[in-house]
Amino acid sequence: MSQATTTETIAGKPAQPGPGIRRLRGHPWLSLLAVALGVMLVALDGTIVAIASPAIQQDLNASLSDIQWLTNAYLLAIAVSLITIGKLGDRFGHTKIFLVGVIGFVVTSAGIGLAADIKAMIGLRVLQGVFGAMLQPTALGIIRATFPAEKLNSALGVWGAVVSAATAGGPIVGGLLVEHVNWESCFYINVPVGIIALLMGLLFLKETERDDSGKSFDVPGVVLLSGTLFLLVWALIKAPDYGWGDAKTLDFLGSAVAAALLFVVRESRTREPLLPLRLFRSVPLSAGTVLVMVLAFCLFGALFYMTFYLQNVHGLSAVDAAVHMLPLTGLMVVGSPMAGVLINRFGPRPVIVAGMLVTSAALFGLASIDTGSGASDTLVWFALLGLGLAPIMVGATEVIVGNAEVELAGVAGGLQSTAMQIGGSLGTAVLGALMTAKVDDVFTERWSAAHLPPLSGEQLAQAKEAVSVGAAPVTAQTPAAAVEPITQIAHGAFIDGMHVAFVAAACVSLAGALLGLLTKQGRKVEGGAVHI
Repeated sequence: MSQATTTETIAGKPAQPGPGIRRLRGHPWLSLLAVALGVMLVALDGTIVAIASPAIQQDLNASLSDIQWLTNAYLLAIAVSLITIGKLGDRFGHTKIFLVGVIGFVVTSAGIGLAADIKAMIGLRVLQGVFGAMLQPTALGIIRATFPAEKLNSALGVWGAVVSAATAGGPIVGGLLVEHVNWESCFYINVPVGIIALLMGLLFLKETERDDSGKSFDVPGVVLLSGTLFLLVWALIKAPDYGWGDAKTLDFLGSAVAAALLFVVRESRTREPLLPLRLFRSVPLSAGTVLVMVLAFCLFGALFYMTFYLQNVHGLSAVDAAVHMLPLTGLMVVGSPMAGVLINRFGPRPVIVAGMLVTSAALFGLASIDTGSGASDTLVWFALLGLGLAPIMVGATEVIVGNAEVELAGVAGGLQSTAMQIGGSLGTAVLGALMTAKVDDVFTERWSAAHLPPLSGEQLAQAKEAVSVGAAPVTAQTPAAAVEPITQIAHGAFIDGMHVAFVAAACVSLAGALLGLLTKQGRKVEGGAVHI
C-alpha cells in the first residue's frame, strides 16, 4: 500500500497535507515573505491615499475637513491599537492575529472603494486602521519567533526593504491609478495583494508560542494607554490648526501627560500589565525606541516638505515628484539588507551611529537648497538620506525586538510601530511649526520691501498659509506685473522656512548619533531559553 493511501485511511482520518507542504510550514524565509506582503499593505496604504485625496474630494463633494479625517482617522486608529494588539498576539498567537488582520484589511479596503459617502469612508478607515495595526507588531513577533538569532538581522533587513519599497511605490502607483483608472482602484489594489498574503500565511506560517501565564487581560491599561496615545497624536495633528500656544492644544497635551502618568502607576501595580515596565530597564531597548522616533521624525519631516518643494515650487506632478524622491526610498530598499549584514558582523552600535551621521549630513545638504536650485539638485541628498536611514531602521528595530523576551515580542513590535507613528507625527508637527514661524517672520517684511499693495488681516493669513506649503498666493485677479515678484517672495520665504526645518532635523539626527552609542546586540534565543 502506498504512503498516500496509508495516510488517507489511518484511523479513518481525512488526508493530511503532504510531507513537502508540512516541511515548508514555518520555513523562515517563506514566513518572512508572507508577513512582508501583509505589512506591505499598510505601508502602501499610508502613502497611496494621499495621492487620491483630491480626486475623492471632487468626486464626493467632500470638505477639506472630511479629507483630512480620511487620513487622520486611519493614523489615530493605528497609533492607538498597536501595543494592545501586540499584547493580544503574545497572548493568543501572532499568526492568528495576523491572518485576521489581513482578512479585515482586505474587506475594509473593498468597502471603502464601494462607499458612496465620505462619512462611511471615514468609519471604514477607522476599522482599516485597526486591522492594519494587527499586521505590524504581529509580523515582527513572527519574525522574532521564526528566525534564529544569527539570522534575525538579515531578516529585519529584508523586512525594512519591503516597507521602504511599498512606501516609495505608493505615490507612483496611486498617481498612475488615479490618472488611468479611478480613485477607487487605490483601495481595490489591496484586495489581490491581501489575498496572496492570506494564502501564503495559511500555507507557510506556523503558530507562535502563546503566553498562557496570565488568566486576565489588563483592560484598565488598554484604556489608559489608548487614551494617552489618542490625546498625544490628536494634539500633534491639530496643533498646526489650533496653534501651539492655544488652550486646546495645551489641554490635549496636558491630558495626554496625565493619562500617561496614570498608565505608569497602573502598570507598576498590576500583576499582569499590558506593557511591562521592566522592558524599559533595558537601556538599549529604550534607546532603540527613541531612535525609531528620530528615524520617523527625519524621514516623514523630509518627505512632507520636499513633496511641497517639488510640486509647488518646481511645478512637478505628484507622480514626477515621487519619481524624483526614488533615490531616497530606493537606497533604503537596497541599504536595509546591507545594514542587516553589517549589523551581523559589527553589531548595531557602529552601524546606527554611522547611519545617524550620514542622515545628518544629508539633511544639512537639503538645507543648502535655494531658489536657484533645480529639482534634480536634490537627488544626491535624497540618495544619501536613504543610505543613512536604512541602517537606523534595521538596527533600531533589532535592538527593540531583540532585547525583549520572546514572550513579549508582540508588545516590542507594537512599541516599535507606535514609536514610528509618534515620531512621524512629531516630525511633521514640530518642523511645521518652525516652518510657519520663519514664514511669518520674513514674508510680511519682503512683501513690504517689494512695494506690493498692503494686505488685510484675512488676506495676509491666507497668503501665509499658501506660502507655508510652497504655493504663491496669486489668483486670476492678480495683476500680471505682480505675479512674478509675488511668486519669488513666496518661494523664497518657503525655502527659508525649509532651511530652518532641515537644520533642526539634522541637529536631531546628530543627537540620535549620541543615543546610538547606548545600543547593543539583542538577546539570543537557543533551545527556548533567553539570555544576554
